[in-house]
Amino acid sequence: MAGSAALDVSRGGLVVRGGSRFLATGTDRSDDGSFFIYDCSKAEKKPQEDKGEEGQTLYKGSDNILASTFSRSGNYFALTDDNKRLILFCTKPWKCLSIRTVVRRCTSLTFTATDEKILVADKSGDVYSFSVLVPHQSGRLELGHLSMLLDVALSPDDRYILTADRDEKIRVSLFAAPHNIESFCLGHTEFVSRIFVVPNHPDLLLSTSGDCTLRLWEYKIGKELQCYHLNRLRNPEATPCEKIFAVSRITYCCQENYIAILCDCIPVIYIFQLDDTKKQLIYKQQLTFNHRVWDIAFEETQGLWVLQECREMPVLLYHLENGQWQPISKNEVLKKISNNLHENWTMVEGSPGMDDSFSSLYKTTFDNMTNYLKKKEERVQQQLEKKKRRKNP
Repeated sequence: MAGSAALDVSRGGLVVRGGSRFLATGTDRSDDGSFFIYDCSKAEKKPQEDKGEEGQTLYKGSDNILASTFSRSGNYFALTDDNKRLILFCTKPWKCLSIRTVVRRCTSLTFTATDEKILVADKSGDVYSFSVLVPHQSGRLELGHLSMLLDVALSPDDRYILTADRDEKIRVSLFAAPHNIESFCLGHTEFVSRIFVVPNHPDLLLSTSGDCTLRLWEYKIGKELQCYHLNRLRNPEATPCEKIFAVSRITYCCQENYIAILCDCIPVIYIFQLDDTKKQLIYKQQLTFNHRVWDIAFEETQGLWVLQECREMPVLLYHLENGQWQPISKNEVLKKISNNLHENWTMVEGSPGMDDSFSSLYKTTFDNMTNYLKKKEERVQQQLEKKKRRKNP
């Protein structure tokens, strides 16, 4: 969602973004406490304005950040904005490397494991690759869908590229030859909002959807292993088809295989654990908040970071204690980040929720049969009345 507050975490680094700006800092205790702030509205290079058939200027996007991510190594960070720009940074130290133009506004992006390429999925259903090593090189079209793409992921060995679209499909293709489709993961009944390849179990895929389900797959063969109805965690009597919420974030902790799920319109985080021997998900815990939760992210060395709509306490940190995730209050890194966000609160204040972007993706059904039958009955009655008048003028 354009301008929504979000959180990105890598080993030793954290980024909080909102609107057109982001704030980056280190999370190690040895970090010097400095911050890097970047504003896309002040970027040096802008894309050319789109022109209509008669030369009039069409809609020119804002500078709000649409998607962002760290590379696996944490050495690079990339974002796309509503002005159709892809901006690449190195993080050690923080520095803008390039600003490139993308064809369409983007919904998701990811780095290859080797840090050589960035893959960008857009609203028209295409995936483009951009070089990291040659930071000013134009993008290359890799594959396309017939509907809007909502997420893109890579297997840990970069062998497979996985794409999720609005039409309920997850496609698995060979990255070296994306026209070769390995499999489809089919079963969702609404748009697929998020996909995540489990890094320490690279044959497994997690997916979420507007149908309120969390599913586990062996994605190479398109086999569904488990389907968990998230709406039943809040309402045990809910039916599987109830459209209550979609999932806006899946984050994973390799230590003991914990999974955290953030839903788009309720201040709740669901915690699951992956049983890798049985290849099943086990529901473990529910974290409830008094404020809207914007985003979440696991960091292996720290715990579970939570970004919430609360100026006095914008960031929370949870640690695993005795099998339960508990909030901690005394942490120098947490205090440093919270204080800086408090001072820069205008960056995230008033950010829209992720539910704004998902609400328009649900299927719309029209019941025109009732209206048709009603009008048909009226016509029949009118014809009967005419016949009566003819017989009895």
